Amino acid sequence: MIGAVITVSDGVAAGVREDRSGRALVDALHELGFSVVHRAVVPDEIDRIEAALRAVIPVARLVVTTGGTGFGPRDVTPEATRRVVEREAPGLFHLMMARGLESTPMAALTRGVVGSAGTTLIVNLPGSPRGASENLASLTPVLGHVLDLLAGDTEHR
Repeated sequence: MIGAVITVSDGVAAGVREDRSGRALVDALHELGFSVVHRAVVPDEIDRIEAALRAVIPVARLVVTTGGTGFGPRDVTPEATRRVVEREAPGLFHLMMARGLESTPMAALTRGVVGSAGTTLIVNLPGSPRGASENLASLTPVLGHVLDLLAGDTEHR
């Protein structure tokens, strides 16, 4: 299975901050059996985020973003993602939120979007390494089935 990681951060894009959450997500995807064929860093700019998402949709079955999901004035990852997704998956977002709230009340501050574009699932994750990893882990019980459904495999087993 092919995956992609997009880090959204002005600081990482400028080279003044280390991309710890992006690295954590690459490791987590590898543990889940994904080959990460694309990893990008973009600043918190809606058009750049949208372009990065559109660039990987043709090659990746799962695209995870990290960063830009809070309430800061430049946090626009959800808005960029909504420009790209064809169908939102609020249940998957709620699953991440429920798991996140078990760890910290700060999880309530995330505004991420989960949805599909063609056969690709796009998941917005928080910018912290722990939050990003925990949110992704919360999807693992259903992730395989979701990707099967997006690929057209709708047979019940």
